[in-house]
Amino acid sequence: MTGATAATTPSHISPPPQRKRRFNARTTLTIFGFFAPAVLFVAVFTYYPMLRGSQMAFRNWNLTNLSDTSWVGLQNFRDLAATPEFGTIVRNTLIWVFGSLTPQVLIGLAIALLLKRRFRGRGIYQAFLFFPWAVSGFLIGMLFRWMFNSEFGVINDLLGKAGLIERPIPWLADPAWAMAAVVIANIWYGVTFFAIMILAALQSVPDELYEAAALDGAGRIRSFWSITLPSIAVTLALAILLRIVWIFNFPDIIFAMTGGGPANQTHTINTYMIKVTQDGNYGLASALGLIVMVTLLLFSAFYLMALRRTRREPV
Repeated sequence: MTGATAATTPSHISPPPQRKRRFNARTTLTIFGFFAPAVLFVAVFTYYPMLRGSQMAFRNWNLTNLSDTSWVGLQNFRDLAATPEFGTIVRNTLIWVFGSLTPQVLIGLAIALLLKRRFRGRGIYQAFLFFPWAVSGFLIGMLFRWMFNSEFGVINDLLGKAGLIERPIPWLADPAWAMAAVVIANIWYGVTFFAIMILAALQSVPDELYEAAALDGAGRIRSFWSITLPSIAVTLALAILLRIVWIFNFPDIIFAMTGGGPANQTHTINTYMIKVTQDGNYGLASALGLIVMVTLLLFSAFYLMALRRTRREPV
């Protein structure tokens, strides 16, 4: 058998040589021509405005006095730090991002695990669940503004009928409750994103792994920690990064529900940047925008570095 095989496949026959791609000037120009429109579009409408806005952060750029746009260096940043409400704005931004993110991840994970199972009407339920993600964030904010209305909102009505409150809560008028109201609205809006991403990752996990784990005597909790979570870890980590960036840059719900009030107590960095822009102080607004951009770039870089280092560590 070995001799017959050697006779049919002589050892002196080598595989056919692979053709190497050669890039001449014409091919290079063709590739550049295909990429040029996209590169030009991004450069004109993204990078140029970003650079222009960045240099405005170091100038005295105010609509009330356009004759003086002199270079002021870091003065706009000093003015921001000296603003009485700046500490509250930074605190609100952290609450807005991480107070919204944690429940979104947990609830989205639970919903994705439930939707992975087969049951009657699952497709219809998925359609209704994913629909809010297609709705405008500003519209969601308007809906929740009516729901949290202290006089005739459905939230106070349900809490009163359940016997949890004796009198209506001024959700959007009381600084102690306003931030909680906008965070609850954002949690409801963002759960869909994590449910979609995690469900897609769960559907790629082979069923054979769970069958083998069941044969070894592993229960549901052990299978979740040993199979499910490691299999979706990369998708979950990237989804968290994307959602942090989006929540940080998402002023729609706050602007629709409270406009940053009452008394600037629900302003985040992005909503305050819009307010400063409306006041005509483009230099201060550009300084805020530069802070947001640098913060997100540094956070994303360290987050991806930590993620890569974690994936390289032996299990």
